[in-house]
Amino acid sequence: MAGSAQELAGLLELEQLEVDLYRGSQARTERQRVFGGQVAAQSVVAATRSVDPELRLHSLHSYFLRPGDTAVPIVYDVERIRDGRSFATRRVAARQHGRPIFYMTASFQRPEQGLEHQDAMPEVVPPEEGLPLVELARQRGPEAAEQWEREWSALDVRYVGVSGMGLPDDPAHPARSRLWIRVDGTLADEPTLQAAAFTYASDLTLLGAALVPHGITLASPRLMPASLDHAIWFHRPFRADEWWLYDQVAPFAGGGRGLATARVFSQGGELVATVAQEGLIRVRDDRP
Repeated sequence: MAGSAQELAGLLELEQLEVDLYRGSQARTERQRVFGGQVAAQSVVAATRSVDPELRLHSLHSYFLRPGDTAVPIVYDVERIRDGRSFATRRVAARQHGRPIFYMTASFQRPEQGLEHQDAMPEVVPPEEGLPLVELARQRGPEAAEQWEREWSALDVRYVGVSGMGLPDDPAHPARSRLWIRVDGTLADEPTLQAAAFTYASDLTLLGAALVPHGITLASPRLMPASLDHAIWFHRPFRADEWWLYDQVAPFAGGGRGLATARVFSQGGELVATVAQEGLIRVRDDRP
């Protein structure tokens, strides 16, 4: 995956093949399949290129259909569904080997004034007091820490706590996880790049919240995790390369799947986005 902010920015530079047809490069990785956040982020870039620059991405809804092949580029085909005075809608199909691996529908809005309210930001320690996620990986051994640094160094992730460990027990929400996250470096001010970089990072930890009550982590060899769908609502413009709090909660797990949602707050307390994801959290049966 992207090992630095510069590599992440390069990963989000798409090659235009034809009108509304783009090709995305692959990052160096040891993963067996393409990271879902990468496909979603590159789809955001492809969709945005076909829209009036005055319109801003306000929501996306997507499905992961097949594992992506890390050895070949991904082709992004943009369909212009609707262009209105206030809103525009795009559909993006990501393809490899002639088959779709991912679909996204994205909606864009011309900025306007309206009624406003928001949830209050929870009280949490500042990012500087959070535990770098690489240190949690180091607890599993030096190889795990080295792998984290190779694959995810573009992101600075600070662990705040989970239900019953760093966060108080909450019977109403037994599966909660909080993290501070930012791109570890400075990205260009361009709004599309900031939104795409956030989309990339938003897929990294969300399913982990669904595992909190079960004593298992995403890194466990017993687990078969995979993102099934992913949705984001962008409430306000914000920067992915500045600290944002990922307040994740999983209201349900069952049937081999887990559902997680997250409120995203800027360090100043603004609610800037909401994310939802359902994913596969199938535990391997080790019996003979």
